[in-house]
Amino acid sequence: MKIIAYIAAAILVFFGILFIWGAFSPEGSAGWIIVGLISIGIGFTIIWFASRAKSAAANGQGANVTYQVDLPANVNLDTLKCRSCGGTLTKENITMVAGAPVVTCPYCGTTYQLTEEPKW
Repeated sequence: MKIIAYIAAAILVFFGILFIWGAFSPEGSAGWIIVGLISIGIGFTIIWFASRAKSAAANGQGANVTYQVDLPANVNLDTLKCRSCGGTLTKENITMVAGAPVVTCPYCGTTYQLTEEPKW
């Protein structure tokens, strides 16, 4: 929506400048200066409102990402331990950052990305 507002504002400012410029030609009239100033004013007002508009992510309406794992059989899960201090981690300590799972240890404060080691 911001891009459309910026394009419309640029068109209004452009034609406002043309009206003011055309008012000084031999065929121009003094009324064109007023039309040009109004057009430029509306254009800059649209730019001001568009620059102040917040995006959906900034309003706290960011996209939620749900990562589901479909396990084919009975699986035994081990407890997750911190690499640095060996403290037990829970699912609340894991967050998704740029599509990658990142762990923050509540005991020692270490932050690192989870990697899956090969099973062979």
